[in-house]
Amino acid sequence: MLKNLWWVGFFFVVLQFSHCWVSGIDDFNQAFPIIEPDPGHTKLRLSSEGLEAIRRITNPIAAVAVIGPYRSGKSFLLNQLLSLSCYQGFGVGHMRDTKTKGIWVWGTPVEMDIDGVKTSVFYLDTEGFESIGKSNVYDDRIFALATVLSSVLIYNLPETIREADISRLSFAVELAEEFYGRVKGQDVAFEPAKLLWLIQRDFLQGKSVKEMVDEALQHVNQIRDSLAIMGDNSTAFSLPQPHLQRTKLCDLKDGELEPSYVEKREQLKEVVKSVIRPKIVQGKSLNGNEFVSFLEKILEALNKGEIPSTGSLVEVFNKKILESCLKLYEDSMTIVILPMSEESLQSIHEASRAESLKSFDEQHFGRHHAKKSVETLHEDIEKMFKNFVMANQYQSSKLCEALYTTCEDKMDQLQVLRLPSMAKFNAGFLLCNQSFEKECVGPSKTVYEQRMLKMMGKSKSLFIKEYNHRLFNWLVAFSLVMVIVGRFIIKFILIEIGAWILFIFLETYTRMFWSPESLYYNPVWHGIVATWETLVYSPVLDLDRWAIQIGFVAVVLLVYWRCCARRKHKPKHGPHPVLPLYTNASRVRDRSE
Repeated sequence: MLKNLWWVGFFFVVLQFSHCWVSGIDDFNQAFPIIEPDPGHTKLRLSSEGLEAIRRITNPIAAVAVIGPYRSGKSFLLNQLLSLSCYQGFGVGHMRDTKTKGIWVWGTPVEMDIDGVKTSVFYLDTEGFESIGKSNVYDDRIFALATVLSSVLIYNLPETIREADISRLSFAVELAEEFYGRVKGQDVAFEPAKLLWLIQRDFLQGKSVKEMVDEALQHVNQIRDSLAIMGDNSTAFSLPQPHLQRTKLCDLKDGELEPSYVEKREQLKEVVKSVIRPKIVQGKSLNGNEFVSFLEKILEALNKGEIPSTGSLVEVFNKKILESCLKLYEDSMTIVILPMSEESLQSIHEASRAESLKSFDEQHFGRHHAKKSVETLHEDIEKMFKNFVMANQYQSSKLCEALYTTCEDKMDQLQVLRLPSMAKFNAGFLLCNQSFEKECVGPSKTVYEQRMLKMMGKSKSLFIKEYNHRLFNWLVAFSLVMVIVGRFIIKFILIEIGAWILFIFLETYTRMFWSPESLYYNPVWHGIVATWETLVYSPVLDLDRWAIQIGFVAVVLLVYWRCCARRKHKPKHGPHPVLPLYTNASRVRDRSE
């Protein structure tokens, strides 16, 4: 068993050494691709030869990348910086199509002493943008990769700076910034490359290149904000036309080129050397293996689609995030039970909006371009909030209208009580008012409160106006009924007398003082009313509600008393006198006899 394991291990080691031997590169003094396009020219993939050239470096690495439109002389410029001819260095094409595909690196780095640290400087050539047969997606990815990998970024432009150039660079900076945050799993500050605006074939008179760059940036405020992270990290330089016959540049020696060009070229070399610094990631310089590992991570993230690759941040990437954050706000607001007070709805709205904006801030792409996305999210949230406000108003109006109608019906019912009772009216009035005050909520409450006050005041005035008149009629009728009951049914003289007194008082007082209204100020009337209220309504007994039932029971008891109970006590010798009053009179007559 152990012998078999030994042979497996030996075979594995042999494979590793054979792989290294096969893939080994004898001459690194040439250009190698490190990033290549796929056949569809949409995604990017790593190239092993170029990565091997970088992996072997143990010193801190710095990278100088040249970006710009195709056919703008990027490869020729790099050869000039490396002091190489076109036949020794990067391939230079003289056809109208682009020569360089993807991103290439010069295999032999330039060794420099930077602040006492031995640094290996690689030069990167990138595929030019705006060439035929490629999508903007591809250009943006190449542009962004060069931006994120380089220590010095040379933006090579022919003749002048256009607004589109600034827009493209701004977006590349946004992409690079996102690479740093997303690859390392956290949102960290972008460590920008040194940006060098290089205008080639500068034959225009007037403003300097620096003035031209500053003026171009000032014309695009939003983009200027995006490039603000590069701040003082940018400079400008110009190169004159090296020779009128551009197709023969590779065959010309320095002595055959324009002297002004050669002089400016040497100055450019010194400028580039002065600004080169080792590539720093998370506060640490990278060696060859670490640089390749970082490149692999960002390319993997890019090809997975985690980072957008077009100039329209909002429409491509942030659009989905905007939709999800807006959905988060909507879900948070939908669970709210309407109606509610405007203050409470506003408070919930602000909390939901803050949660939505926090979610967007954690996911969005681009720190500077995202300002427009945030504004869009604010606008969409406000539009949705207006819908909730309208729904709250509708629900509030619907609820308060229902409560108002209920109270109005209740007041109408109290107006037509069978037995008028001020205490019952006041109790119903208070209960209705409390119910409305507690249950009616939302923006419609103020309007319906005014309607309620008006309706309740009108109902109370009408009830008070009719109360005394109806009570007077009831008492007159009641006194006559009690006269009949006391005289013919119960045959109790005191009840009959009390009823007659009440009837005479009610009838004579109103005639003596000309109007029934004067009766209502009489203390006797107040006493009668207090007695009536005590009998008719109390928290225990509502006589108006139970009047029919109580009357029916009283009639049954009275009939029983008249027909059954009195028969049991009927005397054996003759009938018992019906009225005690008459019986007493007969007894008096007997004694006198």
